[in-house]
Amino acid sequence: MTNKPASSAGYSAKNITVLEGLEAVRKRPGMYIGSTGAVGLHHLIWEVVDNSIDEAMAGHATKIFITLLPDHMVEVRDNGRGIPVDIHPQKKISALEIVMTVLHAGGKFGDSGYKISGGLHGVGASVVNALSTYAKAEVHRDGEIWVQEYKIGVPQKKVRSLGKCKDTGTTITFRPDESIFETVDYEWKTIIDHLRQHSYLTKGIHMVIADERPPEEKAKDKTALQFPVATYQFYFEGGVGSYVRYLNHNKESKNENIFYIEKESEGVNVEVALQYNNDFSEALFAFTNNIHNLDGGTHVAGFRSALTRSLNTYARNKTYLKEKDPNLSGDDVREGLTVVISVKIREPQFEGQTKSKLGNTEAKTAVEAVFGDAFLIFLEEHPKDAEAIVGKCLLAARARAAAKMARDTILRKGALEGFTLPGKLADCSSKNAEDSELFIVEGDSAGGSAKQGRDRKTQAILPLRGKVLNVERARLDKILANNELKSLIIALGTNIGEQFDISKLRYHRVVIMTDADVDGAHIRTLLLTFFYRHFNDLIMNGHVYIAQPPLYSIKYGKEMNYAYNDEEKAKVLAELEKNKNDKTKAKADAKNKLTEEEIIAREALSGGAAAMPDEGSEIEALTIAGIKVNIQRYKGLGEMNPEQLWETTMDPERRLMKQVTAEDAALANETFETLMGDEVEPRKKFIQTHAKQVQNLDI
Repeated sequence: MTNKPASSAGYSAKNITVLEGLEAVRKRPGMYIGSTGAVGLHHLIWEVVDNSIDEAMAGHATKIFITLLPDHMVEVRDNGRGIPVDIHPQKKISALEIVMTVLHAGGKFGDSGYKISGGLHGVGASVVNALSTYAKAEVHRDGEIWVQEYKIGVPQKKVRSLGKCKDTGTTITFRPDESIFETVDYEWKTIIDHLRQHSYLTKGIHMVIADERPPEEKAKDKTALQFPVATYQFYFEGGVGSYVRYLNHNKESKNENIFYIEKESEGVNVEVALQYNNDFSEALFAFTNNIHNLDGGTHVAGFRSALTRSLNTYARNKTYLKEKDPNLSGDDVREGLTVVISVKIREPQFEGQTKSKLGNTEAKTAVEAVFGDAFLIFLEEHPKDAEAIVGKCLLAARARAAAKMARDTILRKGALEGFTLPGKLADCSSKNAEDSELFIVEGDSAGGSAKQGRDRKTQAILPLRGKVLNVERARLDKILANNELKSLIIALGTNIGEQFDISKLRYHRVVIMTDADVDGAHIRTLLLTFFYRHFNDLIMNGHVYIAQPPLYSIKYGKEMNYAYNDEEKAKVLAELEKNKNDKTKAKADAKNKLTEEEIIAREALSGGAAAMPDEGSEIEALTIAGIKVNIQRYKGLGEMNPEQLWETTMDPERRLMKQVTAEDAALANETFETLMGDEVEPRKKFIQTHAKQVQNLDI
């Protein structure tokens, strides 16, 4: 280590406060890390990194190194003060051992450890240790190197000194337990995105992320292709102002100068940055002590109140709003807004261990005061930017009024009753939304097959004609004027916009069922954009699914198999050849000769040129091990008869469906903007980057 030495004065074993025990972590890991899937696996890294970031926020660390090592090991190193290693006055063992093995132990509960901390509950290091088959803590402190190793949270030896050193810092190395987690394969992109965000939030911190996994481990990580460089470094002096610039880098901004303020009020450090763009949606990211608050909280409430008040005050003073004009609403001033709100607070009060919502009332007052005053000054000092922002808000207000009139006309009182449902909707007989499914089907042909093959009790069918409107650049009034989307909105029953009510959802499974070709994928993307922008609660609550119709039917004799991709097709054909050859092995050995057709079939299975049917052919005929095989490639759902569609795609006992989730809202938001927005260059770059990953492309 060649890191900057840090003073350890005032930080010793007496700062480590012990609450109690550790045993429940392995029994109920989801309570501490969210899940035992990929999210929980990565949460182990976040917990350790958060401890290093706490050191940085306290002013004692400037560098953090995160390294993915062979055999699924992870190393996190910082140049902070180092975890105390002296004997704890109550427990009579090293403070390092307490931090690593006792739940709710750390320097974040007393008055002299950390003034500001993201790891409020003090469970990070001990939970990671408990869920790892191996862990090691190495501390550089007081001129010596201290170390202790663990297996499933149990110390293997006492804390011991390895020799002298001149630097300070902590290094935590761990290997997650495969018996606990569904996967121990990390996603490089997930790590990069998460740590980049933390670098923005802790300005002046230098993060180095390195991937030293062997090729066989990297091969399991599909996201590694998107970030091929083995080492990334992040350092941002602009704080959340730099973050807003990054979030808007593919958008056309309204105010050229990004608003930014950092100031302390009532013991709360407030940092806010914002910029408007031409979008119709709001992108708000709120943080407390660097913890992402997905559900907002008091700091968000304070910001929104001050934003609306400030813009109305400025618009009135500059006569953009006349005396007879109504005030701008919260929705008006948030349209096209990208904002990052970050507060640092000594005793944060969150809702649960996930920390999704902040509850401190002083945060609301502090943000309201700091942001409100500074934003009014910004508007006065940047009249050109102020004019663009207010103009955007006034346009949103007029559009909102027009949309309300259109919505009231279309979705009038009683319009969602059964007798006013779209005529082309084949509804189900069940009135229980939990049992009901709505299949959104591409085209009348597929709709006809689906209507005949469905379970009429629980499955409703809504066929759509052609490609629906791209809602990424459309206001609500234009959406409601589109017949296909209007039918879908009425069928869902939830209303839209300000009147959206998820409790009135008529179907708890909304299934997008399109053809397995480029046009089908395009329609699916348009519908996903529609749901993401205007029915996001349906996605967040797990109500949206994508049907997976088979790509091939493979028929031989009286047998019929289905394959959902080329790999499955090859597997079915290989299994057919193997079974047949097993039965006739003796006879085949005697003849010791293959027919020309069998040679062609075997070349097909091994990827030879003979595997390809004639261009434009729908049915491929092969003879494999003496068996005639017909392979049909489905280009549309309408090519399936009702029985086939039910058997392969709609039968709850046999179908394959993907549930749509949005675990990373910021990433999903950026992807939709890139693919469906006005800017061509980002979309071109995205296609060039990901073209090699596309399979089954019809041209």
